[in-house]
Order: sequence, then C-alpha cells, then structure tokens
Amino acid sequence: MHTYSLIIQIAYFAAAILFIFGLKRMSSPKTAASGIYWAGAGMLVAVLVTFLFPNLHNLLLIIVAIVLSAIAAWYSGRKVPITAMPEMIAMFNGMGGGAAATIAAVELLRLVGHPTIVLPLPTLILGLIGALIGSISFTGSILAFLKLRDWIKKIWFPLQQFVNLVVLFGSIAVGVAFVITHSWPMFITFFSLSAFYGVLMTIPIGGADMPVVISLYNAFTGLAVACEGFLLGNIAMIIAGTLVGSAGSLLTFLMAKAMNRSIINIIFSRFGAVGAGAAVEGEMKSMDVQDAALTLSYVNNIIIVPGYGMAVAQAQQKVWELAQLLIAKGINVRFAVHPLAGRMPGHMNVLLAEAGVPYDYISDIEEINDEFPNTDVSIVLGANDVVNPAARSDKTSPLYGMPILNVDYSQQIFVIKRGRGTGYAGVQNLLFFDDKTRMVFGDAKDVITKMIQTLKSM
Repeated sequence: MHTYSLIIQIAYFAAAILFIFGLKRMSSPKTAASGIYWAGAGMLVAVLVTFLFPNLHNLLLIIVAIVLSAIAAWYSGRKVPITAMPEMIAMFNGMGGGAAATIAAVELLRLVGHPTIVLPLPTLILGLIGALIGSISFTGSILAFLKLRDWIKKIWFPLQQFVNLVVLFGSIAVGVAFVITHSWPMFITFFSLSAFYGVLMTIPIGGADMPVVISLYNAFTGLAVACEGFLLGNIAMIIAGTLVGSAGSLLTFLMAKAMNRSIINIIFSRFGAVGAGAAVEGEMKSMDVQDAALTLSYVNNIIIVPGYGMAVAQAQQKVWELAQLLIAKGINVRFAVHPLAGRMPGHMNVLLAEAGVPYDYISDIEEINDEFPNTDVSIVLGANDVVNPAARSDKTSPLYGMPILNVDYSQQIFVIKRGRGTGYAGVQNLLFFDDKTRMVFGDAKDVITKMIQTLKSM
C-alpha cells in the first residue's frame, strides 16, 4: 500500500513539473506549440496514475467518461474553426469550473444528513470556495459562450448591482449555514445561488469586454481546481490550478490595465454609460479599393492593424497574402496588435498565426506605437475603439485614458470597414474624420481580395 502511495505522489509531482515546463514553453509564440504537448503529457500522466489508487470503484464508468470526453475534445478541436476559438475557450473554461464545483459537491455531500461528521475547517473552507467560484465560472462561461455567439445580448435591469451583491453574499451565508446544519435544502440553495450569480455577473457585460471576462473565468477555474486539490490532497491539481489561476489573474489585470479600467468596473459598470464624447466635426472621406491598392504599391512602410472586423470576415489568410505581395515589392510591412482587439485574449495573434504570419512581423502596442510617425500608410482592418484618438484628448469620452494604437500619427490611414457605425463604446471615432484618413467601405475579406487582384494586375 505504501509503495503504491509513493508511486502516485511521485507521478503527480512529475505531472506538475510537466505542467510548469509546458507553461514556460507557452510564454513564447515560437515554442507555444511544444508547450501544449508537454502540458498535455502532464495531464495524461495525472489521469493514468489515478487508476493506481487502492479501492478505486466504477472503473468502467470512469473509462467510458474518459473515452467519450477525449473523442468530443478531439472532434471539436478538429472541426471548430480558428475564428470560433473565443467560444471554444469560454466553453472549456465552463467545463473546468463545472468539474471543480462537482468535486466540491461530492465531498460536501458527505455532510448531508450526517450532523455527526466533522471535516477539518480548512477542508470546509476550501470546499466552499471551490464550489462557489467553480459554479460561478461554469454558468458565467456558458453565458459568455452565448454572448460570443450573439445568441443573447447584454441585459441591464434596475438595481442590478444591488441584486448581484445580495445573491453573492446570500450564497456565502447559505454556504456557512450548510456547514452548520448539514441540511439538504441548504446544500441545494448554496449551489443554486452560486450558479445564478455567475449568470447575473455575465449578462450585463458587452462583447468588447469578453476578452477580460474570459480571462477572469479562466483564473476562477484554476483557483477552483487548486482548492479542490487541497480538498483531495492531490498535488497535481494544486499546482496545475495555481498555475492557471495565477496566470489568468495576471492576464486579467494586464488587460484591464490596458483598458484603463479596474476589474470591478468592468464587472459592475456599464461601459460607455457616462459621457458621450465631444461632437465630431467634418465628414468621412471614402476611397476606391483600386486607388487604395495603387497607393500601397508606391510606399515604403506599412502597418496593418487587425481588429474584430477581420475576425468576422475571416480575412486573415487574405491579409497575409496581401502583406506577402507588398513585402515582395520591397515594402516594409508590420502588424500592430492591441491587447483588447477581438473577443478573447490574444485573439488577433491566434488568427494571424493561423494564417501563417511569422511572429517577427507582429508587434504589440508598446513596440509599435513609436513607429507610426514614420509609417507611410496604416491599414485599419475592422478595429475601432482601440485606434480612437479621443482616448488621448477627449476627457468626456468613455474611452479617455485607455491606451490606443497611435494610428493617427501615420502619414496616411486606410480604414477598411463595412459601415459608418460606432464602436462598442458608442462614440464616433475621430480617426475616421481625420484629413489623412480614407474609408474603404466593404467586407474586409472582399476589400483585401480586390486589393490583391489590383496589385497582381500591375
């Protein structure tokens, strides 16, 4: 028995080392793919060693569950397009949170109807915390998935923040009451309120805030798994959960900082509700696709700024084809990625990587912002609020203070956009009315395709 226990602990420790090594490899785009394999190997070790536990029951049920889930994961990984990655990430976050909440429920069920059973206080506290944040992550991530699919819109109702706080503190109070009473109604009420709070927390949040929300729920899921690791005495769960939780928390903080907003503000406030921004003078000036393409062929430096419009149009392949044509003509081409562009953390990076864009061509906001004054043409592909100069100059704008890409410092700007609408903040983009800006209206993929055809015909 002692030998089996030692083998299990060593195997879990090895799995944890693989998790850490995999995460380290994921820190660089050049080694990220191998990092996924290393972390996957760690998870495989952790799953297989579980079968060494003595007195393990329901082996057939466990094997069937593993096989079915593996098939589902493999199928979805193969079939889900890269443009649907935000929804897939949200769903996986939800499954992780739901699994952690289920583990907590199984452990806490031992108390139901048995007032004489006494669990150590740290075990109870960690169990309740894991159940609470796991349930919130589960339902919140499902709501995030539905929002990303545009199946539901953001919803606001009177006293919403007050109701949210009542439900949150009510679930905590009921959890404490369950620990005292060991009653079945308290058990059900605790999990119901926790899950309901996940719904309430997510429904008012708009699509442009989804990257931060997905990152936050990723952190929640990791923390829930770590709590259940302490509950079960599983070192692999503790380390893996802590890694995911800390990485997700740091990413959430950095993304919120990039928006010049706090996480509390994102969750509890209505983005754009205060201040409509100053009135915009002038009008948008449009340009023909062919003329824009001809202009591109006679410049030296171009920066491409991808946004959600590129993702919607699934134009990343064509964008890279255009960039390659320009590079072949001796033109210096760079991609500028804002951390909040798209609907999940790293959304634009994922799309560009899927199109085959070498990472050396991609720069973040800190690296690229000083380059815009020396840029002949910047091409804005479906990005809006993240390039709005009002964030620097208009104190009445809801965007004020948010770091943006300094596209307006370029010598000339082409904005590829389907219409004249505003961004998520609901304010007009000053960049679109700049004398240096020309609007090329149309679907991003169609416009880029026509540009490619024009360049090839020259």
